Amino acid sequence: MAIIHPFRALRPTAANVAEIAAVPYDVVNTEEARALAAGNPLSFLHVSRAEIDLPPDTDPYADAVYAKALDNFNRLRRDAPLVQEAAPAVYFYRLVMGSHAQTGLVACYSVDEYDRNLIKKHERTRRDKEDDRTRQITTLRAQTGPVFLTYRASDAVDAVARRVTACPPLFDFTAPDGVRHTVWTVTGEDLARVVGAFAALPCLYIADGHHRAASAARTRNYLAEHGGAKPGAEADWFQAVAFPDNQMNVLPYNRVVKDLAGRTPEAFLAELRAHLAVEPGTPSPVAKGEASMYLGGQWYRIRLADKAAGGPGHVIGNLDVSLLQDHVLAPVLKIADIRTDKRVDFVGGIRGTGELERLVNQGKAAVAFSMFPVGVDDLMRIADAGGIMPPKSTWFEPKLRDGLLCHLI
Repeated sequence: MAIIHPFRALRPTAANVAEIAAVPYDVVNTEEARALAAGNPLSFLHVSRAEIDLPPDTDPYADAVYAKALDNFNRLRRDAPLVQEAAPAVYFYRLVMGSHAQTGLVACYSVDEYDRNLIKKHERTRRDKEDDRTRQITTLRAQTGPVFLTYRASDAVDAVARRVTACPPLFDFTAPDGVRHTVWTVTGEDLARVVGAFAALPCLYIADGHHRAASAARTRNYLAEHGGAKPGAEADWFQAVAFPDNQMNVLPYNRVVKDLAGRTPEAFLAELRAHLAVEPGTPSPVAKGEASMYLGGQWYRIRLADKAAGGPGHVIGNLDVSLLQDHVLAPVLKIADIRTDKRVDFVGGIRGTGELERLVNQGKAAVAFSMFPVGVDDLMRIADAGGIMPPKSTWFEPKLRDGLLCHLI
C-alpha cells in the first residue's frame, strides 16, 4: 500500500506565488541561480541556493550558507508573506509544457515505506549531496523541494483528479520558462477518496529526487537522536508529488566528452567503425538502440542494438546509456567510471541538441552523444528487481518548483 499524509502547507499567496516559486536547487549551478534570482528578492533560490547572497568565492557547503538560508527563509515567511494552511490537506499539481500535461498528487509520503523499499529506488546517492540537503532540512526544519514519484496509473486516483481539477485552483501561473503550474487543494470527501485510492497502490517509485528522499530519512533519524522529533511527528513523512506513469515525460540525458583519448577525430571514427555500425545521421536518434554522435561538425548514427544481449535479465545492460558506456566510452574513450571521470559531462535533454553542437564547436568538448529517452517501464522493471540504473539515465520534464508548498517538520 502507499500511505499518504495530509499536511499544513506553508505556501505563497496567489498574489506572490509566481515570484517565489523557483526551479529545483539541483538543476542550476550557483552562477545560474544568481542570474535567475537577480532583481527578485522573493525568489526561493535565496533559500535553496543561499550562497548567491554571499561573496562569489563562498563554499556552497560552508556554515554561513545554511545560516543565510535560514535567515532568508524567515525573512520570506515574514515579508512575502508565506502563509500556513489552517488544516491539513493534499493537493493536485498540474504542469503543462507545450502540448504535454501531467497531474500529480502533492502529499507527505512515508519515510518508513521508503526505508522498507515500498517506495522503490533506482539510483545510488552520493553522501556529500545527502549531507547538504540533510543539513538544509534540519536547519530550516522544513522540506521545501518535493521528491518526484511515479506509480502505475490508477482509475480511482484519476477519477478524484478529474473532479477536483474541474474546480477553481489555489494557484495558477506560468513560469518564465513557459511552463504553466496549477494547484488545487483536496479536502473533505475527495481527500478521503484519494487517501483510499493510494492505499490500494502496491508501491511507488522515485523518478527524480533520490537525494531529497534519502535526506528526509536521515533527517528523521537525526532529529530522533537529538530530541528534535518523536515517533508520529511530521519528520516521519516527506513531501513529494506522485504522477501516474502514463503521464510522465522523459527526455534523454546526453553525454559530452572533453577529449578523444589521444586520437584524431579520423582515428576515433575509424576505431568505432571497426566494431560498431556508424553512418551519417540526425541530431536525435529515432529509436531505442541508437545514439546520435556529433563529431567534427557532423552528426552520425551509431547502432547500439547490435550489441544488446537477450533475455529479461539484461534490462540494465541493454539500456542505451549502458551500451554506449560498455562499447564506446569505456573501451575507446577510456572512461571507466562515468561517476568520477572528469572528462565526461552530462547535458539534460531540455537543453536540446543545439547545446551539444555548441559545446563541441566551441572546443569545450571533443565529441557529444545524443541519446534516446529511457522508458518509464524500464525504470519500473529495474526498480522492481532491486537494480540500479546507470548515473544520469533520465531527465524528467517539466520540473517541479521549489518553495511552492513547504512541509514544516
